[in-house]
Amino acid sequence: MLTPAAVAAPSAIIVRANPLAKLAAASLIAGLALSSTDWALGLTLLVIEAALLPLTGVRVGRFLWRIRYLAFAAFTVGVVNTVFATGGGGTVWFDAGPLHVTSSDVDNGLALALRVGAMAIPGVLALATTDPTDLADALIQQLRVSPRFAIGALAAFRMLPLLAGEWRLIAMARRARGVDAGWNPVRRLRLFASTMFALLVGAIRRATRLATAMDARGFDSGVPRTHARIRRMRGGDWVLLAATAVACLAVYVAVVVSR
Repeated sequence: MLTPAAVAAPSAIIVRANPLAKLAAASLIAGLALSSTDWALGLTLLVIEAALLPLTGVRVGRFLWRIRYLAFAAFTVGVVNTVFATGGGGTVWFDAGPLHVTSSDVDNGLALALRVGAMAIPGVLALATTDPTDLADALIQQLRVSPRFAIGALAAFRMLPLLAGEWRLIAMARRARGVDAGWNPVRRLRLFASTMFALLVGAIRRATRLATAMDARGFDSGVPRTHARIRRMRGGDWVLLAATAVACLAVYVAVVVSR
């Protein structure tokens, strides 16, 4: 069953960190990945992220399942930028009609694919080790985000499993009535569009009821609200940020500046 809750072991080091500290650390790594187009930088970051995976408490199998679409997207970015790049130099690896692939094109495509992975994986791990309620509390208490926005976003995030369940129910109901596309791609596309429309209508109705319920509970009154759980930046959170900043600086100097 789909769930937006944290999937890491509660005793893991990263799980106990403040959600904002984890997001800030992920942003630092993403910024470093954006700072250079060198494939060695992206590869180094991926190796470090893989080495630190045990600290997150996320099992390898579940982690690989979560990044399956990310891996496909990174592979696609790499292939497209390799095959359709223009003006690349270096040794010609493939030349057939309009396709002209050189060693420079391969380096560029590889660097972009590694950059996508190095940027996105820290965010995936940060969300996988963070309970959505803790994140909403940190946003409200420390970043002073509007409770109306934060709690509304939290409620919407919690309802994602309902959308997945409704999709399965709609599909099974139509299959029970004999509505099946079979192997016809056109009918499959039409059935997908109609199912998506039904799901969208249900989501809008649920969002309307949720907004009305939040207004009835005073989320739009402007009165300061109390908090059941207090979130603070502790010493370990600052250590996490400092260690991430130092590691990013060391990687940048070792990989980019030294070359």
